[in-house]
Amino acid sequence: MSTTTQNQVLVGQPVPNFSFRDTQDKIQTIDAYRGQRVILYFYPKDNTPGCTLESKAFTEHYNEFETLNTVIFGVSKDTLKSHLNFKAKYNMPFELITDSDKQLCALFDVLKPKSMFGKKYLGIERSTFLIDENGVLIKEWRKVKAIGHVKAVLAYLKTL
Repeated sequence: MSTTTQNQVLVGQPVPNFSFRDTQDKIQTIDAYRGQRVILYFYPKDNTPGCTLESKAFTEHYNEFETLNTVIFGVSKDTLKSHLNFKAKYNMPFELITDSDKQLCALFDVLKPKSMFGKKYLGIERSTFLIDENGVLIKEWRKVKAIGHVKAVLAYLKTL
């Protein structure tokens, strides 16, 4: 187990109920998905190469996830408008969550120090979390590489 920040959820623990705004501009709660598995995949930014590859892979395998009683949510700090454009551009059949206040990022401890062009900042580390039908975090993938990741998640789900 890794060290925890305050209020961070760990594998084996129930995920606290949280609300979120989806790309249909609806407020939902994670508890509304009890009885299904939930995938939350955190990615740095809409319409960037790695994030596009990963999101397209989740889209391509969407029906397989549905067959496995699993819903998918993509999460980033992007705006609702950015998410709407990204989702439409790639025909994503699942919802994207705007986490502009970074509460979900904190809960899942995905904000990490990054550096670009010498500028240091906190950014989202590409990560995926699997919540079971009872609301318990059962698996996490951190420092994810976009290529091949979705197939690894599917392979794991098929073992359950």
